[in-house]
Amino acid sequence: MRAVQISQLDGPAAARVVDLDEPSGDDMVVIDVHAAGVAFPDVLQSRGLYQHKPDLPFVPGGEAAGVVRSAPAGAHVRAGDRVAALTMLNGAMAQVIALPAEQVFKLPDVVSFEAGAGLLFNDLTVLFALTTRGKLSQGATVLVHGAAGGIGTSTLRLAGPLGASRVIAVVSTEAKAEVARAAGATDTVLADGFRGAVAELTGGKGVDLILDPVGGDRFTDSLRSLTPGGKLLVVGFTGGEIPTVKVNRLLLNNIDVVGVGWGAWVMSHPGELQRQWGTLEQLLASGAVSAPQPEVFALDDAADALAALENRTAKGKVVLRLRE
Repeated sequence: MRAVQISQLDGPAAARVVDLDEPSGDDMVVIDVHAAGVAFPDVLQSRGLYQHKPDLPFVPGGEAAGVVRSAPAGAHVRAGDRVAALTMLNGAMAQVIALPAEQVFKLPDVVSFEAGAGLLFNDLTVLFALTTRGKLSQGATVLVHGAAGGIGTSTLRLAGPLGASRVIAVVSTEAKAEVARAAGATDTVLADGFRGAVAELTGGKGVDLILDPVGGDRFTDSLRSLTPGGKLLVVGFTGGEIPTVKVNRLLLNNIDVVGVGWGAWVMSHPGELQRQWGTLEQLLASGAVSAPQPEVFALDDAADALAALENRTAKGKVVLRLRE
């Protein structure tokens, strides 16, 4: 089979397409992979900067979509089923993968393989963030940073169907504002000066929830943009800098800073993956939530796909197509 492999920690440029042996399928669900998601942790791993450091060489990728080749007796999927799957950390950017059944999910017919490979990490993270950690209420106003990226566009697609009445997208350029509007933003503001723009949009009230995968120097202005009792959901730090919090700001307006560690949560809560997928699958199958429209790269362009995330030129989720 063909697969992407990283054999040295030189960043995205180190990604090479190689021929590898197919994995053993004993007691596992074996999947012919059609598409694999590309995520920011893959970029960090390519430089040895992620908390999980796989041994070299390794196949990157934590999410995939394809067709079941074989499955153990009693599994909830069988040969021929269209599925999405989570390897969680590595191994997805390969034409064949083998996984435990609990990490494999039936893909609704209305969702393409490319969209299916591009929704697991982001949509499940956002679903967890908005509901379990953020306690999103009906009619709330949600603001999302990095709104044209993978987490951002997932938030724009999900927040409304989950109860938000207004979703404000923070973007760096007008071109990314168009991406955000297409994904479901009710309003867009530029990152430079976003605090003032949000105050104007909300009549000085502020927003109820902020979802922040960026971090960096906008953090304090995010806290100042919350309504009393609001929550800032910390998802990641694609901006590079991990901000600090002066806790007196939390005290003054009764606001919360809430960590969103989706991976740690599902790993420590058995059955949570399938429960979350059950909620998301219903939203997708019913049409309440649209499937993502990822930016698709060919397998041979894997290095370019990773680089698009690192240099922040990607628009929406990035996906590799592994089979034509």
